[in-house]
Amino acid sequence: MTTSLRSGSLGAVRPASAGPRVGVLALQGDFREHAHVLASLGAEVSLVRRPEDLDGVDGLVIPGGESTVMDKLTRIFGLQAPMRAAIAAGLPVYGTCAGLILLADAVLDAIDGQESLGGLDVVVRRNAFGSQNQSFETDLDVPALGDAPVHAVFIRGPVVESVGDSATPLASLADGRVVAVEQGNLLGTSFHPEITGEHRFHEYFLAKVRAA
Repeated sequence: MTTSLRSGSLGAVRPASAGPRVGVLALQGDFREHAHVLASLGAEVSLVRRPEDLDGVDGLVIPGGESTVMDKLTRIFGLQAPMRAAIAAGLPVYGTCAGLILLADAVLDAIDGQESLGGLDVVVRRNAFGSQNQSFETDLDVPALGDAPVHAVFIRGPVVESVGDSATPLASLADGRVVAVEQGNLLGTSFHPEITGEHRFHEYFLAKVRAA
């Protein structure tokens, strides 16, 4: 079976009993990987490239990629304001790597003029682990997801420098640096579970979507 990815829809078979409709921001980055994971977990997936693509979604995923490029493209395509409004209205949103940067209220080491969408009461630092060739993998304890460790891949990932009163850390590295956080309907990870076959964060997010 061939699947096609296009604005507004994912050409995957819909479950007989349709799951929640989850949008994946598809301006740049590894949005296809997120789309296929979500579809495999029973979600109806749509790709978000224009403001009207947000209509009717029950949740939104912001993928990994380049946060500065995503920021510029959300403004060019008129998505920044409606995404900010949706977050403020309580839409469940999951951001990985660059997506976490976009969800943070404050960003350290941002380029001149870079903006975030905000919503997560955290301060993050871009490229906290160095360049691409300093990417690494490690196992993380994530009590919210059960006893088994989560295998995490970090690719030029951010780190959460500080967590405000409204947010809750979910996972930290051995040195104490926070790499996963949640706040109500918002979820963010510094790493890329969409590329490792580790689906528990997506399942955790879909539970938020269904509850909302």
